[in-house]
Amino acid sequence: MNIHEYQAKQIFHKYYLPTPKGFVANSINETIQCAKKLGGKKWVLKAQVHTGGRGKAGGIKIANSLEEVKIYANELLGMRLITKQTGPEGKLVTKIYIEEGVNIQYEAYLGITLDRNIEMPVMMGSREGGVEIEKVAAENPKAIKKIPIDPTVGFQDFHGRELAFELGIFKEDMQAFIKFAKTLYRIYVEDDAELIEINPLVKTDENNFLALDGKMGLDDSALFRHDDIEAMRDISQENKAEVEAKEYGLSYVKLDGNVGCMVNGAGLAMATMDIINYEGGLPANFLDVGGGASAQSVAKGFELILKDENVKSIFVNIFAGIVRCDRIANGILEATQNIEVNVPIIVRLDGTNAKEASEILKSANISNIIVAHSLEDGAQKAVQAAKA
Repeated sequence: MNIHEYQAKQIFHKYYLPTPKGFVANSINETIQCAKKLGGKKWVLKAQVHTGGRGKAGGIKIANSLEEVKIYANELLGMRLITKQTGPEGKLVTKIYIEEGVNIQYEAYLGITLDRNIEMPVMMGSREGGVEIEKVAAENPKAIKKIPIDPTVGFQDFHGRELAFELGIFKEDMQAFIKFAKTLYRIYVEDDAELIEINPLVKTDENNFLALDGKMGLDDSALFRHDDIEAMRDISQENKAEVEAKEYGLSYVKLDGNVGCMVNGAGLAMATMDIINYEGGLPANFLDVGGGASAQSVAKGFELILKDENVKSIFVNIFAGIVRCDRIANGILEATQNIEVNVPIIVRLDGTNAKEASEILKSANISNIIVAHSLEDGAQKAVQAAKA
């Protein structure tokens, strides 16, 4: 689950991780009142949407007067912010986070996530702060220092010193930086985060380290331990089909291709998407109907997949271990009677009663239901149908 910047900073405050003073506002008048409350002569207005790259997309404005605060609030509220991460549809801006301006000596990037290859959290730092870190990683990966942290030991001072040396942190700032990084690691562990990024982390003229920005992604499966964080969920920022799928106990992730994928089990889903790519196609989604796929879950799966106008064929790839293939086949027929499916459906069923299921589908004699004999056969037919 992702949260907004202002919410991430609320969490930072609980741990006394310093950030600029700021308030969240929902209207132009409220933004102006917040600016007055902050005082000073410079304010930063930030669109609150779940995406990176806001600055380049026009989602962050620096105002030098209350009149500019009004102008920029009017520009931001109600706009659809389009970045590389949002896709062409963009994200609707309904909230602004307004902060005091700060005087910056230098900027850096600091982040932490799980490195699955070494099975450890990794603290990442770079002096290339304030820019798109993804671009830095692609064009100059050596500019990002990664420090693995053994979770049985936790973040130690020597981790911080190693990172500080790489970032060129001044000797007199070393202890403050180590304390900052150690607090970040504590937040990551105690709040079950998947990712925390501070970009930029800044050193101010007043010799303070501040989290000028904050991005947090939380582990969905651990939210039951954090009612306060779960309450921060903003479903208006999430894909509507993905939200609807969760309500029905399905796992759905929209992708950019044109072959809809309906599977049971995450492993089979990954294998299905891999083979679609191998056969020259692109998956339109990841839809897992679960180990106990039923006619109802299959019908809902079709409904969700068909909401994506890019879908030109659907590959149903089910391994029946807990359920029987003949039940799934009947579920597919029942679902297609209730929902108008106007694209080819390629069905590969394996496991218990697979032969019976194949006969059921063939006997139904429905023109757009095509029975596949293997995973490879099904992927080829689905990709060909999508290209036709």
